[in-house]
Amino acid sequence: MVENGDIVAIFHSIHRVMKAEKVLKHEQLKVKVIPVPRQLSADCGMAVTFSEALLPQVKAALDQAGLVMVEVWQLESGVFCRLM
Repeated sequence: MVENGDIVAIFHSIHRVMKAEKVLKHEQLKVKVIPVPRQLSADCGMAVTFSEALLPQVKAALDQAGLVMVEVWQLESGVFCRLM
């Protein structure tokens, strides 16, 4: 479940979603793998969600691992806004 203010990161494949989850949990960041919300679309159907406060740490960890977030969205007042 995505809560107001949360970030949803979409990747190119389920393999990359699972790898991102592993990398981020290894860094002890609180993330969850979720189905991509209906309002958004993605090829793999799964995404990683986390709180807005973690965005800099998530970006740094994924950059170091060579993982690219294809789309980054934030839920604000029930509406998803694209950040990247």
